[in-house]
Amino acid sequence: MQKRLIIAMTGASGVQYGIRLLEVLEGNEETHLVLSQEARELVEIETDTSVSSLLKKATFHYEDNDFLSPIASGSYRWDAMVIVPCTMKTMAGVANGYADTLIGRAADVTLKEGRKLIIVPREMPLNLIHLENMVKLKQAGAVIMPASPGFYNKPKTIDDLVDNVVGRILDQLGIDNDVYQRWGQKQKKQDVLPSTPHKIR
Repeated sequence: MQKRLIIAMTGASGVQYGIRLLEVLEGNEETHLVLSQEARELVEIETDTSVSSLLKKATFHYEDNDFLSPIASGSYRWDAMVIVPCTMKTMAGVANGYADTLIGRAADVTLKEGRKLIIVPREMPLNLIHLENMVKLKQAGAVIMPASPGFYNKPKTIDDLVDNVVGRILDQLGIDNDVYQRWGQKQKKQDVLPSTPHKIR
């Protein structure tokens, strides 16, 4: 049975994580994508992917000010939401219940309905306000997953680093995958072109 997932991308560096997550989920799960305006700009700046092609990877997509979309309401049921990457501004808004965008509203709904919210912050160094907001979100039930890839698999490319984080996100979503090499595995995963979705095992 397909999972219904909200994927939100905000204006932190590291949009590659969100793009790769969508590539892996495409055709396997139902995805609802929201990009902030700043995320749209970073997709064009940081990658060779166009925003129009990225939107096509999602089952549904919405503007960040579309409060009439189904994901603005808890009566519309979904399994989990991932904000990847997540800016400190977005994290502060969610932590303090300030839902002035669709991303913030959907995250607020995810928490109030007791659904899984995964936040992937991409910032360094962190100040006390950032850390306190992370603690508040953790206490509210969110999963905080800083974009900190492991190096035990001796990554050879940036794609290897991205896949390590994306694979861990998939694990949190309860989706079996072979996107990354797990600790203790002797053989590296089969190489897959970053732009080619592959079957989730």
